[in-house]
Amino acid sequence: MARLTLLNGAVLAAAATLSASAVAADTCETVQSRTSIPMLKPLTLDYNEEQTEYWSTSCGDLKPACILTPTTAEEVASIVSVLLENNETFAVKSGGHNPNNYFASIDGGPLISTVKLNEVTFDAESETVRVGPGNRWEDVSGTLDGTGYQAVGGRIGNVGVGGYILGGGLSFMSTQYGWAANSVLEFTLVLANASIITVSESNHPDIFTALKGGGNNFGIVTSFLLQVYPQGNVWGGNLVFDATPEVTAGLLAALRNFTENYPDEKAGIIMTAERTFETLVDLWIMFLYYNGPEPPSGVFDSFLALKPTINSCKTQSMNALLSGNNWAIVKGSVYTIGTESMPLPSKEHGPEILQSVYDHWVNVSDTAKHVPGVIASIAFQPLPRSIAKIAQAKGGDMLDLDAEHDRIIVELDYSFWARSDYAKIDLTMQATYNGIQSLVKGYQQSGLLPSDVFLPLFQNDAFYPQDYFGRLRPERLQLAQQVQAELDPDGLFKQRTAGFKIPA
Repeated sequence: MARLTLLNGAVLAAAATLSASAVAADTCETVQSRTSIPMLKPLTLDYNEEQTEYWSTSCGDLKPACILTPTTAEEVASIVSVLLENNETFAVKSGGHNPNNYFASIDGGPLISTVKLNEVTFDAESETVRVGPGNRWEDVSGTLDGTGYQAVGGRIGNVGVGGYILGGGLSFMSTQYGWAANSVLEFTLVLANASIITVSESNHPDIFTALKGGGNNFGIVTSFLLQVYPQGNVWGGNLVFDATPEVTAGLLAALRNFTENYPDEKAGIIMTAERTFETLVDLWIMFLYYNGPEPPSGVFDSFLALKPTINSCKTQSMNALLSGNNWAIVKGSVYTIGTESMPLPSKEHGPEILQSVYDHWVNVSDTAKHVPGVIASIAFQPLPRSIAKIAQAKGGDMLDLDAEHDRIIVELDYSFWARSDYAKIDLTMQATYNGIQSLVKGYQQSGLLPSDVFLPLFQNDAFYPQDYFGRLRPERLQLAQQVQAELDPDGLFKQRTAGFKIPA
C-alpha cells in the first residue's frame, strides 16, 4: 500500500520537507561520524539479511537509509540525540513480526534495530530474567529450558519480545499469570530527550502502567526485567480437522464451553480456521498447550472427540513447543493482521452467534480468493475472566479488563504474494473486522449478547487503521495522554515514527 495511507499527517509533514538524499545524509552519517554504533548500509549482505527478518515482505521491501544496531541503552540514547537535531522519520524494530507497514519499518529514514540488544540473564534467587527487546521468544525459552522456570511470552517462537510485551502479550500461560506485560517488573527506557530511566511500579507508577499495552509512544525500551515461574516439560502441539459443517459446529461449541467453564488454568488453546488455494484447502488447526507433562483426563476431550486427522501433541520442552509452532509463519508473503473482540455468548445462543461470525469470515474471504497466494485465517482466542482477575491483582495495565465477563479475541490474517494486491486485501481485512463488530453490536441490540461488556482491541493483533486507544477506557486514554505529554512534549515519538498513536 502507498506510504501516504499508512503514516499520519504529522509524519508526512516532516517527511515532505526532506529529499531522499537529505534523509540519507542526516542521522545515518551523523551517527557514523560521531559514534562507533554498528551500522548496516544498503547494498550489503548484512543489510539485505536484516531486511528479510520481517514476517511481511511488504515491510522488508521498505528500504531504510541505514540500519543502526546499538548494543546498549547508551548507544540508543546517542541515536536519539542525533534525531533531536533533525526532523527525520524513523522506526524501531524488535523481532519484525508486526506486519503493519512503517510500524517497525521505514522507507528512506534510519531504522533502529534492537537485534544486538539481546541479553537473556536468568537469576534463580530472585526468580527473574532480564531480556533485551532484540530477542525472540524462542531465544528466551531456549535459555530458560532446563532451569525449571519459564517466562510468560509468545506462543510462536519467532515472535519478537519488544512489540509483543508493549502490546500486552497474550500467552499460553496467561490463565495462570495474566498478560505478558503483567509480569514485567522493570523497564529500561530511553526517553525523547535522550535520557535513560528505569521504570517500575514503585518509582514511576503512571509510566509503568502506560508501558503495559501503550505501544511505542513513550520511548525506546532497551530491556525488560520479567518475573519467571516454575515450569518443567509441557504438553502440546497441533490438531488438524477438515472444516466440514459438522466439525465446524462441534469446534465452535467446544470453544464456547471451554472458555466459560475453563477446565484448568494450566491449559491454553488457539482455534484457527484456514482457507487457501481458492478455498480448496479448508481446515481447522488448533494449537494446544498444557503446563505439565500430560493434561488430566477431560481437559481437551471435547476437541479430541471430533477426531482430528492429525494430532501432533506430545510431551516436550517449552522451547521445543514454541519453536515447533514456527511452521505457522508464512515466509515470503505479504502479511496483514486485524482483530475484533466479542463477549462470550451463552450456551443457548452460542451456536448461532459463533457460526455467524465464522460464516461472515468465509463470505468476505471468498471475495479475495482469486488473489494469488492468498491464505485467509481466523483465530478464536479464549479470554476468560480469570485473566482479568490476575491482571488486576498484579497492578493492572492499559487494557484494564473487568472480571465480570468472559470474552473472545478474534484474530484475522490474510497472507498473499504481491504488494500490488495490498489495496484489495486492505479493503478485505477492514470488511472482515468491521462486519464482525457489526454482528456483535446487532446481537447486543437484540439481547442475544450482553450489551454492558467493555470490548477493547488487542493491540498485538490490530490492523493499522483500527482505533486502539479510542477503544480503551477514558481513564486509560487520559493516562496515556498525560504520560506522553510528560515524556515527549515535542512529539518525537508521536510525530516522527508510526504505530498506534494516542489521540489529542
